[in-house]
Amino acid sequence: MSKDAILWSRPPIHREPLDSSQFGVVQKPLSTFEKLYNVSALRKAFILIVLMVAWEGGARMLNNELLFPTFSATVQSLATHLVEGDLLVKIWASLKVLLMGYGIGIALAALLTAFGISSRIGTDFLETLTSMFNPLPAIALLPIALIWFGLGNGSLIFVLVHSVVWAVALNTHSGFLAVSNTLRMVGRNYGLGGLSYVTKILIPAAFPSILTGLKIGWAFAWRTLIASELVFGVSSGSGGLGWFIYENKNQLEIPSVFAGLLTVILIGLIVENLVFRTIETHTVRKWGMQA
Repeated sequence: MSKDAILWSRPPIHREPLDSSQFGVVQKPLSTFEKLYNVSALRKAFILIVLMVAWEGGARMLNNELLFPTFSATVQSLATHLVEGDLLVKIWASLKVLLMGYGIGIALAALLTAFGISSRIGTDFLETLTSMFNPLPAIALLPIALIWFGLGNGSLIFVLVHSVVWAVALNTHSGFLAVSNTLRMVGRNYGLGGLSYVTKILIPAAFPSILTGLKIGWAFAWRTLIASELVFGVSSGSGGLGWFIYENKNQLEIPSVFAGLLTVILIGLIVENLVFRTIETHTVRKWGMQA
């Protein structure tokens, strides 16, 4: 019998559909370790614990508190200053100035960005200013600020505004320019125009870049403030966390110095993981602009 005859004589095969409950395991169940590993907060907590253990072990091996105090001594000093000292007052003094400078910087960045996207000359103006002033360290302007505004919050706010405005304006402007023509045409086809077009199309599409600029501006402002307060501490004996660090350095209270530095780090972690992460969750992730 030929091969073709065998193929034609083969009886048809009929397969009945199976109920989904009869299917086997289509995905391997995750182990407890894999479930825990998929939680971002736990991974970050593990990293922090490793860093704390490394800090404690390295400091104990060095065994010189004047050079590098242990993590436990730093935490004890931090708790003492929080409960018995005026560290909370100094933290609020720093944050109050920071919020004023940060807010003014964001407002000026918004105005510069609005002018920058309105015309070609506006774009050239903004790009020229950011090229000139963005590389200029804000702390380098502190001597001029002292001459113009004297000793006080005015000088601090001036350098904070400089550290915020260019990073926020540059990222915001880049975000608006990167909005695709498809999204722009969708907005026009829906009849959007003016403020509604900006708030419903341009800002959501550009918000990942805007949020990045806000984060960079916050980081620049925070470290500029601490550095500036170190100088103001020498000049006028006033200030917040920067003065707290400088004052304890002069008294050779090194655990307290590290407690002040740890406070700066903790505030940075709180702002990044609570404030900006919450904003990110309710905006770019909710809108599907980020994975």
